[in-house]
Amino acid sequence: MKRAPLRHGAGTAAGAARRAATPDFRPLYRQVKDALVRRIAEGRWTPDKAIPSEFELAADLGVSQGTVRKALDEMAGENLLVRYQGRGTFVAAHDEPRILFQFFKLTPDDGARVYPESRVLTAGEIKAPRATAAALALPAVSRVIRIRRLRSLAGKPAIVETILLPAARFARLTDAPIPNNLYQLYATRFGARIARAEERLKAVALSAADAGALGAKPGTPALLIDRVAFDLDGRAVEHRLSACLTDAAHYLSDLK
Repeated sequence: MKRAPLRHGAGTAAGAARRAATPDFRPLYRQVKDALVRRIAEGRWTPDKAIPSEFELAADLGVSQGTVRKALDEMAGENLLVRYQGRGTFVAAHDEPRILFQFFKLTPDDGARVYPESRVLTAGEIKAPRATAAALALPAVSRVIRIRRLRSLAGKPAIVETILLPAARFARLTDAPIPNNLYQLYATRFGARIARAEERLKAVALSAADAGALGAKPGTPALLIDRVAFDLDGRAVEHRLSACLTDAAHYLSDLK
């Protein structure tokens, strides 16, 4: 298979050298997609500006428009891009309505999709817990930013979260007010765009601390969501533990 030149946005010089020495047998559109994802990861494309047209990208990368279109279609399907009729194609922002629920799955039993409101309980820097250091591939002595916040659905406390982030990467995050939409903050302020997450779900009994935050009794049944979120480079960015009350809500997973 003939490889695309991929002259721009193909990654670092070291990465380019490795690729030149190693045959790439993936479909050409996947190689193009990787080059375009790299542009987002490097901050060369931002949500506020339309990306180049298919014709321009094809000429830039030395491939056909059909190959570029297939790469863009896959990126749009993964919520990395969003197309607007008459305006063009943009990098998707985490605050757009159709993106908001990509990583938030707790849904009221009446079926209404409601994005939660948040109130920060505490925020500070601590030594990384062992489980977090492992989840984020950090040395055992690393420091992390720890945020505890309460999230409410329709005004009713439903989730208490513990969010842990590498302090070195998210330096001074707590110096400013912490917004409801953290993933948008990570992308715009720290250049860490969340691309995917791995979750483990488990039935638990609320600890005294979590129960107190939620206004429930210690030992109340709850759903614990243990999530590790990854950026476009595949690096673990965030470890999040969410204790959820499910007496009036459920976890919705749309399997396709």
